[in-house]
Amino acid sequence: MKNTVFKLAGVVVIFSSIALGWIAMEYNTFKKTPLNIVGDGFKYEIKKGMTLTSVANKLSQQGILEKPRYLRWIAKWQGVANAIKIGEYEFPYGTTPVEFLDKIVSGQVIHYSMTIVEGWNFKQLLYAIKNNKQLVSTVGNLKEQQIMSKLGYAGQHPEGRFYPDTYLYPKNTTDIDFLKRAYAAMSKKLNQEWEGRVGALPFDSPYESLILASIVEKETALPSERKAIAGVFVRRLEKNMRLQTDPTVIYGMGDKYNGNIRLSDLKRDTPYNTYRRKGLPPTPIAMPGGASINAALHPEDGDELYFVSRGDGSHEFSSTLQQHNNAVIKYQLKGKPKKFSSMPAKK
Repeated sequence: MKNTVFKLAGVVVIFSSIALGWIAMEYNTFKKTPLNIVGDGFKYEIKKGMTLTSVANKLSQQGILEKPRYLRWIAKWQGVANAIKIGEYEFPYGTTPVEFLDKIVSGQVIHYSMTIVEGWNFKQLLYAIKNNKQLVSTVGNLKEQQIMSKLGYAGQHPEGRFYPDTYLYPKNTTDIDFLKRAYAAMSKKLNQEWEGRVGALPFDSPYESLILASIVEKETALPSERKAIAGVFVRRLEKNMRLQTDPTVIYGMGDKYNGNIRLSDLKRDTPYNTYRRKGLPPTPIAMPGGASINAALHPEDGDELYFVSRGDGSHEFSSTLQQHNNAVIKYQLKGKPKKFSSMPAKK
């Protein structure tokens, strides 16, 4: 009887060893074998409240993951069974269960991107945000001041407050969260540049430098000209001359601008008509990039007070009104003198 018991125990041990060995071999094979992903890969979203067990079972039902219990074993062995992160993930062909687990534990979610273009105004930014399908819309048809209140900056004008850059963000990011990041980025950049400003300037605050930077941004697309143009405007401010810059007039015209500025537009008195009013306009007219902000706070030295487009994207700079008028005839009137106005301001 005793021998029989020992024999049975031996058989159990042998079969148990074989079974455990088989499971161990299968488990190790499972860790190295890619998931059943076809094509270029697949996306999977882990939502709030989901557990590793529910994720594993769901993938098993979809035929992507075999033996979901092994995935749970790996997670328990690593101590990360309760550490998965919510979000949208992408898994390429060839992803192993271990790689799958590492990604959802480390939170390597899909990031979408959106670029705020240098020179955009706030209206253009809102249009881009409202038409971005990856951002969760919350601003709807809110007015500008309502949006600023929602951002936590009630009473501030939105123009120029958002830094042009390419931003990466995960799925389910709200438009307000996106705007908060861009606002914070602009505040940081502006304050950094303000701290490093050069010498005495004819404005007293970072906000005023932002206004000038927005004008520089709209006046030229050539990096080599930004500081020269900033220098012209700084000298005009110092001499109490009107800035006489078309982009401010265009901004003040709003939706009435159809691509042309008429003499009547230049004569119309608005807060943004720098042909009629001295000093800076009341707000920025666009979102300036870092280079334009730097230029406004590091203007180029010189005695030039005027510039005119050469028609190729560059500008001709002049120190006197006569030189400027000659440049206008050469570059704007194709060398044919005729009556025109440089809009000298009446005193």
